[in-house]
Amino acid sequence: MKFSRIIANSGEWLSGDGPNRQIVVSSRVRLARNIRNKPFPGWAKKAERLEVMGLVKTAVEALPEMEESYSEPLESLSPLEKQVLVERHLISREHAAKAVGSAVVTNARQSLSVMINEEDHLRMQAICCGLQLGNVFDMINRVDSELESSLDFAFDSHLGYLTACPSNVGTGMRASAMLHLPALVMSDQINKIINSVNKIGLAVRGLHGEGTEAMGNLFQVSNQTTLGETEEEIIGRLNRVIEQIIEHEQNARALLSQRKPVTLHDQIGRAYGILCHAFSMSSKEALNLLSVIKLGIDLDVFPEAHRFPVDELFIETQPAHLQKGAQVQKMSSEERDTLRATIIRAKLNQMPGPDMSRLKISVPTATSKQ
Repeated sequence: MKFSRIIANSGEWLSGDGPNRQIVVSSRVRLARNIRNKPFPGWAKKAERLEVMGLVKTAVEALPEMEESYSEPLESLSPLEKQVLVERHLISREHAAKAVGSAVVTNARQSLSVMINEEDHLRMQAICCGLQLGNVFDMINRVDSELESSLDFAFDSHLGYLTACPSNVGTGMRASAMLHLPALVMSDQINKIINSVNKIGLAVRGLHGEGTEAMGNLFQVSNQTTLGETEEEIIGRLNRVIEQIIEHEQNARALLSQRKPVTLHDQIGRAYGILCHAFSMSSKEALNLLSVIKLGIDLDVFPEAHRFPVDELFIETQPAHLQKGAQVQKMSSEERDTLRATIIRAKLNQMPGPDMSRLKISVPTATSKQ
């Protein structure tokens, strides 16, 4: 598969459907694994990294799930192409900084990707739309078992899987969900939720993980510890917390609709007006305004048919995607801001204006169990 196909197709986690999709953008499970008796990537010499890359890349490409995969050493990718993969959540920012001896393999659906020689020899992840942590774990667990039949993973009978970072020792698993929480932000409840989640051993991060800002009212919630719990226990605990956050967001949306309809109308109307008429827009402003439009679709203020085009804009308007789409080697921030506004205007001008008479006030119900 060529890189152009990555750009041309939205990942299944963005274009698919899943439980609680209006609030849970995606569910992801990542496993860290290392080859026995091989130095971790951070301590390995170039020849050792290349040896591990060849061994792991061959095994990953042979997986049935990786038929027609995109597989490339990172040294063959330009910085812009690496950043596109970061924006697609297929590799990490740390992996994008690697070169010789590192590689990426992803399937055509972009639901399964493997980073080779990031912090660990393998960082494999499965991702899909909506709240489906159990299903995503089953997917990556199958891949893990298939790879373990051909690769000798570093494993200790007492500690579990051995990893470069001690916090990953044990299951080596990070499970997370990307949540869209505009009503909790608008009603100034988000900090209370974040503090509560942190107190029970979970982490809340921004759009691209640790150390990044929660732009577009998007938050990642994940487990922090991997030692002392089974994979199923971690998934179950995280799933219960996510369901509680979903209920809080639904309550916040209902209260905003009932008690502050003018404020809600104003936020949606302003977002639509600015996006339809602006000629320059930063990435942060675009994501924050598109978040309000997304909320408007959830509340039936805009037709459901426009959900996917709006969701696509969250990816298409990211800096690397803009530059790659324009097929130019370099763009100034001003040029990107102008192009971003042009692309957004073109899509939103095909949408009807907000119809506040259709505002849907939903009463929270029990979320679906996996």
